[in-house]
Amino acid sequence: MRLLDRKKVGYFYWLIRSPRSDPVRLSDRKKVGYLSWHRPKESWVPLVAEILRFATAGSVDDGKSTLIGRMLYDTKTIFQDQLEAVERTSEQMGNEYTNLALLTDGLRAEREQGITIDVAYRYFSTPKRKFIIADTPGHIQYTRNMVTGASTADLAIVLIDVRNGVVEQSRRHAFIASLLRIPHLVLCVNKMDLVDYSQEAFDKVVAEFRDFATKLDIGDLTFIPVSALVGDNVVDRGENMPWYEGTSLLHHLEQVHIASDRNLIDARLPVQYVLRPQSDAYHDYRGYAGTISGGVLKPGDDVVVLPSGFESKIASIETYEGPVEEAFAPMAVSVRLEDDIDISRGDMICRPNNRPHVSQDLDAMVCWMTADAKLEPRLKLGIKHTSRAARVMVKDLQYRLDINSLHRDESSTSLELNEIGRVTLRSTVPLFVDEYRRNRDTGSFVLIDENTNNTVGAGMILGES
Repeated sequence: MRLLDRKKVGYFYWLIRSPRSDPVRLSDRKKVGYLSWHRPKESWVPLVAEILRFATAGSVDDGKSTLIGRMLYDTKTIFQDQLEAVERTSEQMGNEYTNLALLTDGLRAEREQGITIDVAYRYFSTPKRKFIIADTPGHIQYTRNMVTGASTADLAIVLIDVRNGVVEQSRRHAFIASLLRIPHLVLCVNKMDLVDYSQEAFDKVVAEFRDFATKLDIGDLTFIPVSALVGDNVVDRGENMPWYEGTSLLHHLEQVHIASDRNLIDARLPVQYVLRPQSDAYHDYRGYAGTISGGVLKPGDDVVVLPSGFESKIASIETYEGPVEEAFAPMAVSVRLEDDIDISRGDMICRPNNRPHVSQDLDAMVCWMTADAKLEPRLKLGIKHTSRAARVMVKDLQYRLDINSLHRDESSTSLELNEIGRVTLRSTVPLFVDEYRRNRDTGSFVLIDENTNNTVGAGMILGES
């Protein structure tokens, strides 16, 4: 949990939520450092909560960075010196208000142009949950950055400017969120203050997006009208939209159920490292370390090791804190087996009657992320799947997908920067895969240029070819 430094006076307070505040007007407040950032000690609550990862997406200037800045500001999760630095920069730029978007847009080019280029990660907490935010860019040429930031998200927030409605980039990012199988999607209709908080304008955007969403695979869709600049419905319910009967954005983020989103059926442990301490205290210790990608493992469970096929039982499971009676995704653990088996990095521990597909031929959707080369048939690349590395060759490009119209261009012969298509790959060694819709960890991979060692593509496995 983060602590708030109060001018080096020798004591700290736990962060909590605070009431919604209005825009910080520099002409009214030359310094807002005097604001009350704390509450009485008896109101502070320690935090023991699960983590929610969410990504913001949307078109250019729809207010993604401002929304995150407002959320950090109203939850009192920023240091006073950070706020003062943003105030100074806002004043130098001639802004009438403190530009809260500067809390996430840290690159010089981002501040000069007023846009987001790279993915910015921010962290904050409430008494109910911890949050990891990925602020992704809205420009079409940075689509690969959006894919990167949203690939591990439990929830995606797509912002739409209520004045412009659902535009091309809004559809693009909603489709990518659907393609990445992000379980929860929140459509924030922003800048409601610019249309006098009109319910008619909000309903029009909702109807337009619902019509498009019928073509996508979205399990949980929520609509929230907000004003990131003013703070309405961001952290607390605003008073300007009495017609809206739902919750604020932060309340929804705190309450959305994500535990059932994880695959707790298919036990998967890709081995990352073999632990052999070679010490007197652990003379014969042999542990297989890795991050669990799915399912639940317990001491005494029957397991099989791929690709060898040898079976054994789990003797014990340890974490950094010590032994545990069960482990599940996404815990990082060390597993000891009752039998000494030749296991190395890239192998996988799973259940004998519930194994992943073992295949060298993959059918996958690939997002191409480089302008230096095109993805074409016969192209040879490196592949990183879980902890296993190999080489692959592109056997066939089945079609290129037009993200805006969802049209499949089967005549396309290559994929260029930011384009997505369905490809068939052939690997040099067998890979242990699940379909991406079933397991996002064992169903995804990255493609690597072997000459430069740069990541050039990201893929989602649809099945065996």
